[in-house]
Amino acid sequence: MAKAIQLAKKGRYTTHPNPRVGCVLVKDQQIIGQGFHVKAGEGHAEVNALADANQDAVGATAYVTLEPCSHQGKTPPCADALIKAGVARVVYGMQDPNPEVSGNGLAKIKQAGIEIIGPVLEAECEALNLGFIKRMREGLPYVRVKLAMSMDGRTAMESGESQWITDSAARLDVQRLRAQSDAIVTGIGSVLADNPSMTVRIDNDDQEVDPKSVRQPIRVIMDTALSILPEAKILYPTNQAWMFSVEEEVEAEHLETLTKKGVTVRFSPRGLDGRLDLLDAMEQLADSGINEVLLEAGAELAGGFLAAGLIDEIVVYMAPKLLGSSARPLFKLPLDEMDEAVELTLKSVRQVGQDVRLVYQPRYLEDDFEDDLEGDFDEEL
Repeated sequence: MAKAIQLAKKGRYTTHPNPRVGCVLVKDQQIIGQGFHVKAGEGHAEVNALADANQDAVGATAYVTLEPCSHQGKTPPCADALIKAGVARVVYGMQDPNPEVSGNGLAKIKQAGIEIIGPVLEAECEALNLGFIKRMREGLPYVRVKLAMSMDGRTAMESGESQWITDSAARLDVQRLRAQSDAIVTGIGSVLADNPSMTVRIDNDDQEVDPKSVRQPIRVIMDTALSILPEAKILYPTNQAWMFSVEEEVEAEHLETLTKKGVTVRFSPRGLDGRLDLLDAMEQLADSGINEVLLEAGAELAGGFLAAGLIDEIVVYMAPKLLGSSARPLFKLPLDEMDEAVELTLKSVRQVGQDVRLVYQPRYLEDDFEDDLEGDFDEEL
């Protein structure tokens, strides 16, 4: 199964919106075939492993990280392919997280007289597809926020200058985060201040390439009044750019200009706090097949996502430098008392070049956490 997990990781940049899956076929204690899902619409891991087999799979054991599918989609059911191939045993890592089909593939295989074993290395298999699992189970994407900071917890100088806090190794690691994401989300404040492109510029081997040659995540801008400039870099190519705005705030002429360019403009209502409803926007992304979101934004929007309980993971790159007390913070969180502090669980620490990469998981201890936070997040929204 460990080998199947490693194979699945090869599709980390390309399978969207499908899950990453790996499969290994073993017969007489020898690997006879292996495969992974590369791209939506193409062969699934089990089919690719069978095609790779150097002999027939009759009596073989199939190790697969995710329950074989049982329904006809763009490709035939993998459960049928394994049954037809005559495998004797299927060892699976985790069940399909989609409640409408979970267990169906395993049931079909078992009914064909094939032994079922699992789940095996379930946590490791789930880690392959955190976004797909959350979208299937909760109707929301997995939101990962990326932040670069100095040792004194600052993300930019008071003027907004922030290039560059971290070194090239950390920036390459951010490219990996972008490449594995379905969408990159930022706020209009960051767009107006920095005019970023927010493109992926590496291939599957982490080599620098022309952005036009690799899959690009959808770039999503939270812009309440749709005030973005039509020539903003982040809008190109325009068929990969989405805007979220509040409909009554939008000027019809500007909307027409953007839509004619091919930009997708979606509307979300105002939340109870009067700001753009981030939960509604994330639900819309999930409904469109978005599994993983990388949030690259300033303290305003990052704080808004955290206040709304929408952040699943915080990735912080800490640089060995000090920016001073006037510089900008990671999150805008207007907290006054120690018992209002947002608690985090440290998941991992490693050195990246001269910087330190810290991964945290927020601990949302109270259901009404967002109601306890007061402040103005409108600059980024």
